[in-house]
Amino acid sequence: MVLYLIVLPAFGYKVETDYEEAWLQKINDGPKKFQFSIGLALVHNVSVITLTIILFIVYGPPYNIILGIVLLICRMGEGLILIYNDKNYGGFLKIARQYSSTSGAEKSSLSDLARTITETNSSRFKFGMILWSIGSLAFSIVLVTYVLVPLFIGWLGIVASILIGLGNGIELIKPNFKTNRSFKILTVIGGLSAIIFEVILGVFLLFF
Repeated sequence: MVLYLIVLPAFGYKVETDYEEAWLQKINDGPKKFQFSIGLALVHNVSVITLTIILFIVYGPPYNIILGIVLLICRMGEGLILIYNDKNYGGFLKIARQYSSTSGAEKSSLSDLARTITETNSSRFKFGMILWSIGSLAFSIVLVTYVLVPLFIGWLGIVASILIGLGNGIELIKPNFKTNRSFKILTVIGGLSAIIFEVILGVFLLFF
């Protein structure tokens, strides 16, 4: 979550549907930077799947097998969806090169193609985030129920999961709703709570 909301956008990796033609030129001006973002995203998503399997083994059967299976299915599904998206992002490099060396109708056609791919990838990303929210909610319930971490961490995970799932679900059903001010506030709170949850939980599991 931290990677997709903060780090990757700095390298040109887009996860939202707010497409701009200047983005293609930006990719063409810094292809290595964009390739690095794709590689970083791929490593992250493979790590999500690996970590999910480890968490299932450690926290699934010993505590709650049903919630463990929900965690396993949803977080692995999230990782696979985002890996598929990473493959599609590689195609933007070719489109960006063609876009910068052409003009007129062909240029507009390439821009429309990039817009369509971006919107499709964004929809998949939102569905992946819904899977993240379900899997994280199941894991957070285990943490709270069996007091495996300080309770505020588990409850923060529950709140973040609900907000992320609700926000992305609304955007999938009503894409234009994201311009609503209240929805923007909900999205910011959800994103921040998810980032804080993952960072605190990661530090706790790593050192304690």
